[in-house]
Amino acid sequence: MKNGLTFALPKGTLFPDTVRLLYKAGFLKKEEVLLESRKLVIKDGPYTFIICRPTDIPTFVEHGAADLGIVGKDVIEEQRREIFELLDLKYGKCHFAVAAPRDNPKVHDLGKLTEVRAASKFPEVTRRFFKGLGVRAEVIKMHGNVELAPLVGLADVIVDLVSTGRTLRENNLIEITKIMDITARLVANRVAARVYDREIKAIVKKFKNLVGGEKNEVNLK
Repeated sequence: MKNGLTFALPKGTLFPDTVRLLYKAGFLKKEEVLLESRKLVIKDGPYTFIICRPTDIPTFVEHGAADLGIVGKDVIEEQRREIFELLDLKYGKCHFAVAAPRDNPKVHDLGKLTEVRAASKFPEVTRRFFKGLGVRAEVIKMHGNVELAPLVGLADVIVDLVSTGRTLRENNLIEITKIMDITARLVANRVAARVYDREIKAIVKKFKNLVGGEKNEVNLK
């Protein structure tokens, strides 16, 4: 196997399961190597790990600063970079959804709308979704607390990631429709995928054995 493959890993909610996956696959000697360090570039055996914001991972992988990356499908769909998506890792489950105030039924049936004002941290996903419905959408880019937008009259609906739905419920919002399921994915640089085909296929096989096939559930615990 090639020495020197570099992984770009996401800070945040995906990080603990990502570290566990790498450890169980044998790419880390100890989970603590990553979990207890504040270094942004960590070398462990033949592998190098870049720790970065999830939204930056496609950039590192696309430009070859990392051969492989682990990132949420939400980031992949929003950015649509020139990278290969190799494997559904089946953790970090949530979904994209459209939500609206419970007390604004005029926007609950999207099929009856001709235009809408939507707030989202994912403007490209939002534009594509409403374009697919044939609804003219004014999309307002948000950076956080997107649930506020319809509550203060900034938008009719929001498009956001939903996990338990608690934040929606506590802000008197309801989910109108699900757009797509989201999980963590293994991605690769297009050149690295060809040059290191054998090595990367071996990594995919190890991950696949841990997370299961298409119909199996996560088995990282």
